[in-house]
Amino acid sequence: MSDDMWTYRPTSGHIPGTDLTGFKVEATDGSIGKVDKHSNEVGDQYIVVDTGVWIFGKEVLLPAGTITGVNTDDKVIQVSRTKDEIKSAPEFDKDKHLGDAGYREQIGTHYGRPHDAHGPTPGSGPAAPAPGSIPGTPGGTPGRPTL
Repeated sequence: MSDDMWTYRPTSGHIPGTDLTGFKVEATDGSIGKVDKHSNEVGDQYIVVDTGVWIFGKEVLLPAGTITGVNTDDKVIQVSRTKDEIKSAPEFDKDKHLGDAGYREQIGTHYGRPHDAHGPTPGSGPAAPAPGSIPGTPGGTPGRPTL
């Protein structure tokens, strides 16, 4: 997991020192809630989103590398993840997880490498199966499906 996940992208529009508390947060497929807390600490930048009734009041932590846009005029933050990706993230508990390296690693593993506005960064998804590793596909023993 790259440390870039925990740093705002230069193209995000984030201005260091801006208070993001209360900003609306938009996933690629709709609104997920509002910023409850955020960190501008170098190498450990993130937002904590209060999802309200969307996921029954659950708070989620999003690394700054998932943020693709910050509009200070409209107070909106756009992230490069879907609602399902965010909903399935490890649950965040500020009393247990702030400063917890193990939780940070879980989040990093869950969100993977940064996505751009058009989808995952090349090479960030699962590897393609090796030729012949899927039963019945070319590359196995001729005339026999690969097991």
